[in-house]
Amino acid sequence: MRQRLSSEPDRYRGRRRVPTPPRSRYAAVVTTAFVGAGIVALGASALPDAKDVSPTVLDELKQASVTSQDAAARADNADRASRDSRSTDSAEPEVWLLPLQGYDFNSPYGMRWGKLHTGVDLVAGEGTPYVAIHDGLVTKAGWFGGYGNAVIVQHADGSEAIYAHSSAVSVKEGQQVKAGDQLGLVGQTGHAYGTHLHLEIHVKGQPKDPVPFLQERGVDIKLQVEAIYSEVAGS
Repeated sequence: MRQRLSSEPDRYRGRRRVPTPPRSRYAAVVTTAFVGAGIVALGASALPDAKDVSPTVLDELKQASVTSQDAAARADNADRASRDSRSTDSAEPEVWLLPLQGYDFNSPYGMRWGKLHTGVDLVAGEGTPYVAIHDGLVTKAGWFGGYGNAVIVQHADGSEAIYAHSSAVSVKEGQQVKAGDQLGLVGQTGHAYGTHLHLEIHVKGQPKDPVPFLQERGVDIKLQVEAIYSEVAGS
């Protein structure tokens, strides 16, 4: 009996205990969970939270955005101003022209036979076409007493041009014309001696000498020169 008891411990001598598989799997799962949580924590710590950004940083970001918008607005305004400037610079100058070509300058502005001759006479053949010396509105087109068949054009600056003694008129009252548009044909209707175009310039209802008036606008009616076109040709 004693020998059996003393020999029983020998069966377990030298043996070691091995962890069971369930415990190993559990440890692996727990370890993976901790490692994964650590990685997530590290990743999250790398991304700034809006709540954690200081007011100073937020103000700097806002200021940078406003500054960028202001710079863009100034650039856009500068570009628009440049376009407007180019548009203004490219605007066409006012055009003043001779009323016809190939005439003889006769009877200037001034006293004649005891009366004021209120215009100039440009002698040309019957039916010679004449044109508007400047842009304007036709306020009269037809018979006009001693002027015979006449055309009156009112310009934007308030001055008026009267073309008299026409054999025929080519425009109607209320019509807008440009410098160089035909207005009528030379004749001798009304109080006229010989075929010619009588041209008058009125400013504020008062007659002015057409010679200096047109010279100030680049046209020499005595020398039959349109200075604006001479400058363009010479440039």
